[in-house]
Amino acid sequence: MPRRPKSDKAQKKLVDDARLLRAWKKFHREEREAVLTGPHGAVLVELFRMLDHLQFARPTQVIGIVNAIDWAAIDFNTRLVVLHEVNAAVMKHREKQGLEPIDDPLPGSSDNVFRVIRQIIYQFPAVRGGGSPGAYPGKQVRLCHECA
Repeated sequence: MPRRPKSDKAQKKLVDDARLLRAWKKFHREEREAVLTGPHGAVLVELFRMLDHLQFARPTQVIGIVNAIDWAAIDFNTRLVVLHEVNAAVMKHREKQGLEPIDDPLPGSSDNVFRVIRQIIYQFPAVRGGGSPGAYPGKQVRLCHECA
């Protein structure tokens, strides 16, 4: 059965949404490449490789590699990119397993891998310079630059 033609307004919205999604994906791809080619790229390349192949890694391995990184030496913007990549990899992995992409535990329950990694990344004050002046533990964490 052929599709019904949509109104011009609805069609324009679909085209605009597709354009915005492509721009959003391009932005995050460029952010990832900037981190990997930047001053901390040599340290983060193994973590990003593990995130790309998350189906073969155990949660303790991912947490171990995150723990091995000196986060005190890494600026806040780089931490945001890393956290976004961790979030995207975990959500993609959960969806492939037929689970909900986000499933944070209830208060009092043990934390999931993403929340543990977020705590590790933000337990140190951010380096001054490229970071945000309010980038300290306990602050609200954004997952990407567009998120509030």
